Amino acid sequence: MTLLAFILGLALGSGFGFWQNRRLQRQQQQILDLLPKDTTSKSFPIISRLRQAIALADRERRILEEKLDRLEQLLEVAPVGYLQVDEENHLLWCNLEARQSLQIDRPQPGQIRLLLELVRSYELDQLIERTRSQQHSIIQEWVFHPTCIDGAAMSEVKSIALRGVSWPLPQGEVGVFLENRQPIVELSQSHNQWFSDLAHELRTPLTSIRLVAETLQNRLKPPESRWVEQLFAETNRLINLVQNWLELSYLAKNPSQSLTYKSVELRSLIQSVWQSLEPLAQQKQLHLANECPDSISIKADESRLTQVFLNLFDNSIKYSPPQSSIRVEVDQLEGTNTANDELGNLSSIQIDIIDFGTGFSPSDLPHVFERLYRGDPSRYRQPPTSEASSLLGITSGSGLGLSIVKEIIQAHGGIVKARNHPETRGAWLQIQLPQLR
Repeated sequence: MTLLAFILGLALGSGFGFWQNRRLQRQQQQILDLLPKDTTSKSFPIISRLRQAIALADRERRILEEKLDRLEQLLEVAPVGYLQVDEENHLLWCNLEARQSLQIDRPQPGQIRLLLELVRSYELDQLIERTRSQQHSIIQEWVFHPTCIDGAAMSEVKSIALRGVSWPLPQGEVGVFLENRQPIVELSQSHNQWFSDLAHELRTPLTSIRLVAETLQNRLKPPESRWVEQLFAETNRLINLVQNWLELSYLAKNPSQSLTYKSVELRSLIQSVWQSLEPLAQQKQLHLANECPDSISIKADESRLTQVFLNLFDNSIKYSPPQSSIRVEVDQLEGTNTANDELGNLSSIQIDIIDFGTGFSPSDLPHVFERLYRGDPSRYRQPPTSEASSLLGITSGSGLGLSIVKEIIQAHGGIVKARNHPETRGAWLQIQLPQLR
């Protein structure tokens, strides 16, 4: 009986040991399958193969860690800022340029904090959220205003212009590249200030030249008087150019201070501007298709809006073919239906000015609102400035007309865009103005 029990126990123990060994081998094989494949022959024992696979995996891990360290070192000294957040907007990592631009203290090793605790920037938060929800790269520009608790040091804190380029990453993470555009902005401001100072200096001698031309106009007879008339016209053109540049600089520096708001009925304003330009339109037998409802009014600066329509209508008249029309379409948009994110949820008035002319070339479209920009000669070859245009103060051929339009619209809190209309193939200027209460 004792022998039988011994044999039975030995059999059970051997069976259990064999089962445990097979289970261990299967687990080892599963681990081996998860590790990188090597070139070791399968004739080697599984323990030996597992040790070699673990050594290979450890070596590859060290190589990847070294590559990651090099990439972080490169990003750390890159001239472009970079930050990365997780799915809950915890700041995972940011380089030196991002810390300097956003004024973030260098985090301690292992320290993870919410981005909102470190940087108070609504625009950056919105950029990250839109990127995460839409799952594609987004480019956005804004002015970052650093927070300052110390009242004495508040005067030393400077806002900076930033451009962010975001990219969606796995597991809800988002990476954002930040470009500090403040040096470019300051250079542009310095450049514009230099031109403004020069324009101030030119105004006095140009006025003196015009007075001389006026005096000679009444004393000379043809054919000599024609030269004086040309001198007088060109002097007026230069004076208008100087005045428009100074006005553009003033609008850029003091956008809100240069406006006087009142209720403006758009249809009558558009019709009044067109009537002032009708002598120019009649030369080409052009007519206005004013599709603005009588009921639409807006709070705005009437004289500035008149200046906007003068410049836009003058451009359309120049480049429209004879016996064609210029269309003006005005619609009232509710906040939820506004097609442009720039105005948020505000109700707005949309104004479309469409002609049947040559339109803008694709290379010119990104630059049409830049100062003194002259693009495709086929569109920008200017006829001589007419007397009517000169008297109305229209910036014919100066390259400032659309720049002034943009500054006026932005001063009203609106936006303006240029494109080519898909039906007419002509220029299409679209304006959106917030409807203030």
